[in-house]
Amino acid sequence: MDSLRSASGRLLIAGVAVLALLVLGVAGLVAPDSTAGRLFFVLASKSTLAATLRLSVPIVFAALGGIFAEKSGVINIGLEGLLIISAFSAIYGADVTGSLWAGFFVGILSSTLLAALFAVVCIEFRADQIIAGLAVWLIALGLAPFASSVFYGGPNTTNVGTLDTITIEGLASIPFFGAFFDASPAVHLMLIAVLVSWYVLNRTTFGRWVRAAGENPKALDTAGVDVSRVRYAAVLLSGVLSGMGGAALAFNIGQFTGNGPTMVNGKGFIAIVAYLFGNYNPVGALLSTALFAGLDATQLRLQTADVIAVPDSLVQTIPFVAVILVLALVGRTRLPEAAGDHYESGEE
Repeated sequence: MDSLRSASGRLLIAGVAVLALLVLGVAGLVAPDSTAGRLFFVLASKSTLAATLRLSVPIVFAALGGIFAEKSGVINIGLEGLLIISAFSAIYGADVTGSLWAGFFVGILSSTLLAALFAVVCIEFRADQIIAGLAVWLIALGLAPFASSVFYGGPNTTNVGTLDTITIEGLASIPFFGAFFDASPAVHLMLIAVLVSWYVLNRTTFGRWVRAAGENPKALDTAGVDVSRVRYAAVLLSGVLSGMGGAALAFNIGQFTGNGPTMVNGKGFIAIVAYLFGNYNPVGALLSTALFAGLDATQLRLQTADVIAVPDSLVQTIPFVAVILVLALVGRTRLPEAAGDHYESGEE
């Protein structure tokens, strides 16, 4: 029943989105000067797609990491914390080494180490995974701004620069889709990571082990595969992927800002919604993230373009309202059978 409701909810959201785009498209052709017409041209602009891709990067990487962890039976809601710690570490690493790519790998390393701590606490010491995930978030939320204050005298670090954009001449000039050929290396890494993650989960032995560890760990254990090792590998992989997302986020603006909820600002939690909406499918997570990031990019454009007479404070709520609607319409996604359960070899 829940699966039927989830499927119908996804179809409803997809149908409404397609219908809205068609209506706006017709309005753009028939009455380009109308509010609907101007809104369509905002949505269909190359700059909006470019912003959508840029905003998607940290969410998609974190969502991919969450998929691997949860598919293996470990619920990692500490993705927000992994993004935060990797964002700061990437900037600090780049500042110390003088290389953005060296900083990128420092960010990945810090996130992976924090994920390893989370894995040990949950798998070895059988701690409650939800509480441990919240602890990861809270640790990073306090540690990163504190470290920034120690090394930089405040919650915000110095600017170390951004990754150079990769532009393919000719293709970059294509209307709308040209944004794919005039983007940061992080965008291309994101697209590659989605394809590789899908292949690993669905076409490799390791992927089958991950799915079995989350669905039927007893059967995997009977087949002679160490369930704990598979879960450790999956959680560490979530740290690697989240680290890539946090580092990419930091190098998008060239610094770490630690005020309030930090520059991450809930992206790790949106990633959880994205992979649930995407039904634990890396491609589905990318598409659902594109919906949220697209709405975020649209609200940014609407704040600068004279399209609709709506207060900016109200426009800024659009992506978060969308998240709430998705949760309400999709309902409860079926978790892996053994998600959140502890398992030791030889258990009945």
